This record gives sequence, C-alpha cells and structure tokens, in this order.
Amino acid sequence: QVRLVESGGGLVQAGGSLRLSCGASGRTFSIYAMGWFRQAPEKEREFVAVINYSGGTTYYTDSVKGRFTISRDNAKNTVHLQMNSLKPEDTAVYYCAANPFPRTGTSDYWGQGTQVTVSS
Repeated sequence: QVRLVESGGGLVQAGGSLRLSCGASGRTFSIYAMGWFRQAPEKEREFVAVINYSGGTTYYTDSVKGRFTISRDNAKNTVHLQMNSLKPEDTAVYYCAANPFPRTGTSDYWGQGTQVTVSS
C-alpha cells in the first residue's frame, strides 16, 4: 500500500514556474514507477509525465516537453514536477500517481490532487 500527498500547487502568471512535490508513505516506494496526471475542468484526466523506479528514464506528454521535468528522490520517498514557462492551458488539478499506466490514464495509487492555476 502506498499513500501519496501532493503539495506545491498555487496561482501563477503565464510564463512563471511552480514545483510540485509528492511525498509517499511505504517502504516499497523505490520499486514503483511514479507519474503525474492532470485534470482540467470538464475534461478527462490526462497523463503528464512518468519516471521509472530508479529515476533513469522519463517520459512526457508532448504538450509539456521542454517545459516540465519530473524527478525523484528514493531516499526521501518523494517525486517532483518542475513546471516552467507555464501556460493558461496548464491550469488543472495535478495528481501524483504510483505505478501509473500512461496509455490508459490509470494508476494503482493516487494522491488527492493539488490545484495549479495559470493566469494570462
């Protein structure tokens, strides 16, 4: 069992940056791939980024490539999403996920979500 708690969301102007963090409980954190998803109002939840268990491999959805960076610290049971050059269309609730399945938009474990709002 993995419990996930996100933090770091907020309101930022277009072009600004935010860093999301996700703390995980459980001694098995390091065996899971970790990911971030987001859900905008009246839209389905979509995949944003994933990082493998060791942190050596990452993958991003096309709309955030070059702007977002996912990273993890297995010693601290945390995963981060650095978001730069934010756009109004990045506005959404962002969810941390453990053992995610990007193609189906599902995951074994979810956090409660953190709101990111980008003003124009």
